[in-house]
Amino acid sequence: MVVGICQIDLLIHDSQSLKHKRQVLRRIIERTKSRFNVAVAEVGDNDVWQRSQIGFCAVGNDTKFINSVIDKTIDFIDGMHLAEIIDHRIEIVNY
Repeated sequence: MVVGICQIDLLIHDSQSLKHKRQVLRRIIERTKSRFNVAVAEVGDNDVWQRSQIGFCAVGNDTKFINSVIDKTIDFIDGMHLAEIIDHRIEIVNY
């Protein structure tokens, strides 16, 4: 079993309230879940208006496949242009 974990730091430029930030995050999370079948959640900076951390994970039996899913998911989130990706960290664990 291979587990891929990624944490992404986002900057939401136009956000003026937590309500707007959560609307943007909801769009990112829902579209990502439906497109890639990964588990996604907000994992940090919950009370900061313009910053957020989201995490997602994918499980499979091939390291190359999991790495590919993670890379494509990061590119998809970046391509939505709803928030700027400041940083990301990837960890792949083989069991």
